[in-house]
Amino acid sequence: MKNIKADVVIIGAGTAGLNAFRSTLEHTDNVVLIEGGAYGTMCARVGCMPSKLLIAAADSAHSVREAPNFGVYTRLDTEINGSEVMKRVRSERDRFVGFVLDSVDNIDPKQKIRGYARFKDDNTIQVDDHSVIKCKSVVIATGSVPHVPESLVGLGDSVVVNDDVFEWQDLPKSVAVFGTGVIGLELGQALSRLGVDTTLFGRSGIIGHLRDPDIQRYALKIFSDELDIHLESDISQIEKEGDEVKITYRDNHGNKLDRKVDYILAATGRVPNVEELGLHNTSIKLDNGGIPYFDRYTLQCGRSSIFIAGDVDNDLPLLHQAADEGKIAGENAARYPDVKAGCRSVNLSIIFSDPEIAMVGNCFDELPEGSYVIGEVSFENQGRSRVMLKNKGLMHLYAEYGSGLFMGAEIVGPRAEHMGHLLSWAFQKKMTVPEMLTMPFYHPVIEEGIRTALRDALNKLKMGPPLDLSNIECGPGV
Repeated sequence: MKNIKADVVIIGAGTAGLNAFRSTLEHTDNVVLIEGGAYGTMCARVGCMPSKLLIAAADSAHSVREAPNFGVYTRLDTEINGSEVMKRVRSERDRFVGFVLDSVDNIDPKQKIRGYARFKDDNTIQVDDHSVIKCKSVVIATGSVPHVPESLVGLGDSVVVNDDVFEWQDLPKSVAVFGTGVIGLELGQALSRLGVDTTLFGRSGIIGHLRDPDIQRYALKIFSDELDIHLESDISQIEKEGDEVKITYRDNHGNKLDRKVDYILAATGRVPNVEELGLHNTSIKLDNGGIPYFDRYTLQCGRSSIFIAGDVDNDLPLLHQAADEGKIAGENAARYPDVKAGCRSVNLSIIFSDPEIAMVGNCFDELPEGSYVIGEVSFENQGRSRVMLKNKGLMHLYAEYGSGLFMGAEIVGPRAEHMGHLLSWAFQKKMTVPEMLTMPFYHPVIEEGIRTALRDALNKLKMGPPLDLSNIECGPGV
């Protein structure tokens, strides 16, 4: 057994872990980075990037089908070559992973240890059966793993998670997607547009984690027009039949149906990867799920020398949040016991469906009752949206009575990713509705919808004139 002494140990070399490592190096070189799995970050290997590659292929196929609506016709029938689609997904995915591997290769070999870490106490980490590290502080950045419901365990290779999808050599004929959150909606719609017979099953009655009931209802209508979605599934039986899986369920109208598919995609969320860490050997307090209690601004677990960052803390499982948390946790671990609160960025969540979904700042159920107004815009008649035949969507902006402070937004609509970014900056700068309306809006752009919603909010706040839809300068949405 090799004995090692270090100032800081970082467990996990994903986005949070690598950012923690870089931040720690600003204070000490005596840092050890431990990784037991494959290098490459979840985002690059099985998350953000490969899913967007699949979505890009699906969007391309959908655009070809929509072209006749513009008077544009192709001479030949559209053919989707599943093996070529997946070949590009894997190739580009490997390219993104390669960038991460290059950065890991540049780390001093003395600062990297391969293997799985386990706490013996707050300041002692054992790695497999080959190393024991004594340290002053630790950053836990072990990420998350896909959750597979108990009802699907035992179905063997017929059940896949998003990690598995990007290893497919070809597209299957049929898939049942369990889960209508980010992963389920994005991959479910992409597979459907690529010609896979796809059914989505949910249990919460919610699509895409939307909280605003009006936006939720609108989103459900849009996606139900395109996809076979059952948001409150009543599944009575799931069983193997040869190479297929048979699902017995009641549809949205109460009819009992059987559905046979090649695969079930379990898109039922991810859970923090803490099971094998031996956290019970430490002094830190754990919740019922075995996750440490921590301060989200310092990332410190209680008053201990242990810090936590990234998806493993189950707070905001988003890449930019993981990067921020890694930086804060790394700095505090290196400075311990001189712990300082870090700056956390605004809540911003984007789902790359079509239309896209974005949530910024405070969501509907986080708003104090009776303290706000809702500025609304529909994208059905918004100028640029109609030009592009992307005129499906609804936006709600929330503003505080009295002050006019912008409080948050929920959007389902075209290019919501861009509108979400603009609004997140306004939220982080604590701008008011009148201030936001002084900002420039080009014409014709989707973002003009923000101005329409802001004007609606201004009227409801009784801080400005009514919105006169009969006096539009150059078309709807201006």
